[in-house]
Amino acid sequence: MERKSRLSSAQIEKLIEHFVVGTPARSAAPFCKVSRKTAIAWYHRFRTIITTRLSREDLVFDGEVACDESYFGGHRKGKRGGGAAGKVAVFGILKGNGYVHAISVENTRASTLYPIIQKRVVPDSIVYTDTYAPYNILDTSRFHHMRINHVKEFVQGKHHINGIENFWRQAKRHLSSYNGIPQQHFDCYIKECEWRFNYRALANLRTTLYNWVAEVEKALH
Repeated sequence: MERKSRLSSAQIEKLIEHFVVGTPARSAAPFCKVSRKTAIAWYHRFRTIITTRLSREDLVFDGEVACDESYFGGHRKGKRGGGAAGKVAVFGILKGNGYVHAISVENTRASTLYPIIQKRVVPDSIVYTDTYAPYNILDTSRFHHMRINHVKEFVQGKHHINGIENFWRQAKRHLSSYNGIPQQHFDCYIKECEWRFNYRALANLRTTLYNWVAEVEKALH
């Protein structure tokens, strides 16, 4: 069970500011006048709170959406599906250049991805994917399936899936700053990336996280 923090409000706010701008916990510690251990623990707490709050949003997508999968970690490049040994598979759904939903998955088979699409995407929506075979199941589904061949084109008229590719790039760039991520905490890190992408502006990220943390602290009184 979580306990109410012994840190002052000013210390918590300072930690939030450093977390939002991407300062490593160890580097933020002296500026916030806390130990490295405390800063690391609070950063983990922030990610846990973010993950919990995003799980309540239950995002649903309609209209034109893009679906894609990507792989994090490991040392082998250019592999998909069963060839992505040592990597963590993450599946993402994005509406235009707006909100993204990202979730780590055990594998990228159609039997794994399709139920997520069914839950998150409104029937009759236009779903854009690349030519990865597991997405073939969408051809006989309740969605309108549009494929984009990355080898030949990244843009098909005004329609594209560059938005979700942009999310993958941002997420990998952010996570690369960490010296390894414990596998048991990976879900919290990918949700942090989702939060950063969806809430975008630093001021909005800071205000949102501060309010979420304040609510948790109040509940622990």
